[in-house]
Amino acid sequence: MQSPETLHFVRSVDFGIEIMVIETSPSSADGSGNGLVALTSGGPHAWIMINALRQEFGDFPIIQEDPEPSSVFWKRRLRLLGPLKVASMQAARIPLKLTKRGTDEIIDRMIADDRLEAEPQNTADIITVPSVNSDVCRSELERLAPKAVFVVSTRMISKATLASVQAPIINYHSGINPAYRGMYGGYFALANGEPEHFGATVHLVDQGVDTGDVLYQSRVEIRPEDNFHTYLWRMASGSRQIVVQAMKDALSGDLKPHKVDLPSKQYFAPTLGGYLWTGITRGVW
Repeated sequence: MQSPETLHFVRSVDFGIEIMVIETSPSSADGSGNGLVALTSGGPHAWIMINALRQEFGDFPIIQEDPEPSSVFWKRRLRLLGPLKVASMQAARIPLKLTKRGTDEIIDRMIADDRLEAEPQNTADIITVPSVNSDVCRSELERLAPKAVFVVSTRMISKATLASVQAPIINYHSGINPAYRGMYGGYFALANGEPEHFGATVHLVDQGVDTGDVLYQSRVEIRPEDNFHTYLWRMASGSRQIVVQAMKDALSGDLKPHKVDLPSKQYFAPTLGGYLWTGITRGVW
């Protein structure tokens, strides 16, 4: 689908003949009438949200960063959390793989029943960059000059990148902020016996980890067959509308950010002991 253009009607009279000329010009710097740009590293729940926005607003540019190498990711975790906890997180991947059996069928049903589009629908609008914090990404943002930036599934965004665009930068987070910042917020809400906090947050991006002011939150119900491998899908399925509404607000200049009165905590990956204990005692796998 081509980006919408602005039509200009010009009337002139020469030698008694009236002439109408139709001129076209892009209605924003990127040639897109909606003024949106997305930042992502890809992944199913990211495309679910981006495609929901495209259904509402039409096509828009997507800046897709290369995934961060796992070695870099775990080195950073090692410095932050220490070797024992990181080793336990890596060991937890063994039982996590065992619980994946049968979940593909659940996900396939969810895709069909909820009409989830978990793959990119128009690769022509994708701009690849090494990182959202690269000079290339910042140059693209400056060139596109968006009215609003949607962020989903990227590494932490640097101060320099945040400052490179004069528009609200809005993130979709799979967890209820500020109580479940970081990773796997839905899983940890269930592991903590707080199913009422199984949901997602759309918030402004600042320099912290999911610490920006909240725009909207969703509360999503799980099903008995759900587990660690389906939680993100269930959450994304039930949270598309808050993403669409937040970007509508951003484009109309009607954002209403606010604080949420919950204790603040950042989560990482589950540890081996924590995952097994929660599965046995709470049935949360």
